[in-house]
Amino acid sequence: MDGGCFRNLGDNKLNGSLPKSFLNLTSLEQLGLYRNCFSGDLLPFQMNNLQILYLGSNSFNNQIPREFGALQNLTALSISFNLLKGSIPEELGNISNLENLFLAENELSGHIPQQLGNLTQLQELYLNTNYFVGELPPSFMKLVNLERFYAQGNSLSGKIPTFIANWTQLDVLDLLGNNFEGPWPKEISSLENLDYLALSNVVTRGRAYDFPDLSRMTSLQDLTLRKCSLRGPIPGYIWELKNLQNLDLSFNELSGQLPNSISTSLTSIFLRENKLNGLLPGWLTKRKNVKPHRYVDVSENLFKITTSEFNASSDDPDVNYFPGCSSNSPHTKDRCDDYCHNNVKYNELLINCGGKEVTSDNKHYSADQNPNGSSTFYRSETGGWGYSSMGLTKSLDNRPASLIIKDTCTLSNTAAVLVETARVAPISLKYYGFCFSDGTYTVQLYFAEIGLSKKQAYPITPKRVFDIDIQGENVRKNYNIEAEKENIDGDKMVEHITSIKSYLEIHLYWSGNGSANYGPLISAISVTKVPPPKHHPKLSPALKAVIAVSSLFFLALLLLLLRKLGYLGGKRSSKEELKATELFPGGVYTFCQIKDATQNFNVVNKLGEGGFGPVYKGLLPDGTTIAVKQLSGKSKQGIREFVNEIGTISALQHPNLVKLMGYCAEDNELLLIYEYMENNSLDHALFGP
Repeated sequence: MDGGCFRNLGDNKLNGSLPKSFLNLTSLEQLGLYRNCFSGDLLPFQMNNLQILYLGSNSFNNQIPREFGALQNLTALSISFNLLKGSIPEELGNISNLENLFLAENELSGHIPQQLGNLTQLQELYLNTNYFVGELPPSFMKLVNLERFYAQGNSLSGKIPTFIANWTQLDVLDLLGNNFEGPWPKEISSLENLDYLALSNVVTRGRAYDFPDLSRMTSLQDLTLRKCSLRGPIPGYIWELKNLQNLDLSFNELSGQLPNSISTSLTSIFLRENKLNGLLPGWLTKRKNVKPHRYVDVSENLFKITTSEFNASSDDPDVNYFPGCSSNSPHTKDRCDDYCHNNVKYNELLINCGGKEVTSDNKHYSADQNPNGSSTFYRSETGGWGYSSMGLTKSLDNRPASLIIKDTCTLSNTAAVLVETARVAPISLKYYGFCFSDGTYTVQLYFAEIGLSKKQAYPITPKRVFDIDIQGENVRKNYNIEAEKENIDGDKMVEHITSIKSYLEIHLYWSGNGSANYGPLISAISVTKVPPPKHHPKLSPALKAVIAVSSLFFLALLLLLLRKLGYLGGKRSSKEELKATELFPGGVYTFCQIKDATQNFNVVNKLGEGGFGPVYKGLLPDGTTIAVKQLSGKSKQGIREFVNEIGTISALQHPNLVKLMGYCAEDNELLLIYEYMENNSLDHALFGP
């Protein structure tokens, strides 16, 4: 069967497994099956003439076939946006003519094979949004033709490789959301063609690093060095890069002042949570009718902000220099306390994020419908709460995408009204609660994934993964709404108990995992105070004295009763007295003496048993042979009565009576010690005829 040279079946809503008849298309050079609904295993394509194979945006699962390594003429392989698992087959390193390899947005894992370094013709390598671990293979130094390298959203580690400097043709380097160690290698600073550089979450091991020398990267258009533990001032040349449009240096330790002038090419500047100080420059405070329009977030720094400047910022939805409530600014606490009108203190906070005022479970949730959020601080009209949002996502018409999402077709759970809307942010979203009364609170965060389209023709949607901090404590790492299980009420909710002193901070942020541009989303917030434990009324001193005296009296009474019953040695003392009272010379024996004489009442020494108990033969230390009668525990007779009777028996003397030598009344044992008689006479005497 000859199917011709080219087959493009993309965007056709095709589903099911791939027909095996495709394997018979031996002359096929290009095959496009992208953006359909195919599922199941990938076919082991082995068409020698195949040059382009596009299988992306389907639901293929299982593993990448090793047979792909035999496609020697293949120049482009795209299997991104599927559900592929396992590791990358080493055999892919045999496709020597491969120029484009797209493996992004799958569930691939393990180490990246060294053999991929043999793909020396490779120009594009997309590994982003998978679960790869370990270091980048040293063999990658041979990828000298690489132009675009995406590894965002994995768990790659180790030092940032210096061999990246060999990729002299590189214009895109995306390493966001991994675990690389600093510092930035100076060798990489020579990449003059680089126009997109993104790095975040650098492992510092307690160190801070100077700002890397990027002065030769004059082609940069997008620069992101977020959470890289950078210290010191921002180099002056950064503000003069003529092509730089987007600058993100947020969540570092940068200090110093901002320049009085910057490149006109800059349209977004994110410097949140650093240690920048000094006065705010004019290009930041006097923005009216100034072009280009910029989105600027310099919040949570140490700037000297006047009240008039701060109030003026509320009129500009795209500039944010809110100092925060947890930064080191000396004016921070005062600024947050300014929101407490008439010293009002709150015991709860209820917000319907992205939606109007609603009532659910008899709780009234405030509206949250401000549309801004690219670089915004918004304070509610009530003054009790606000949010600080950062991140820019462009829509198809290159305008900022909406940061409020609505969906009226949510699940019919108990809190459905709370998840019909949501607020999103591409990078960082902080909700603040002001003017709380001090205490312990229950924080409940409601989520519903209404931001990913369910109506698209192909099944695989982007992965929204973000972190959740409450009061600076990380309570969820890599939270994925879609992957979370619902609770018994049908809700997806994160609950956390925290201590609040005056203010509350809830931080949702994209740390680089999951799909890019799909940052945090939240539908509702409920913060309620935990009721204090019930306190009993205080007792008066007189009542305390009465209770103390009564307690001592009853304690003494209890001790007396226990002694009477013998639990505190009372009976033991009585026995000791009885044992010391000699009713006849040598007639009192200790239990230990009798125990030794009978070898612990060994059954071998047992002579027999009568109605009142067993009789044992014993031998005293002086050589006297005795017979010990152990009275049965069934007898109700008391010890004193028993001893009195012993005295009576011992006083009797008659030739036909067996001589009673003594007794033992100790350790709850009643023992009679007789003279041992041979020739069966003892049997008649003790057991009867």
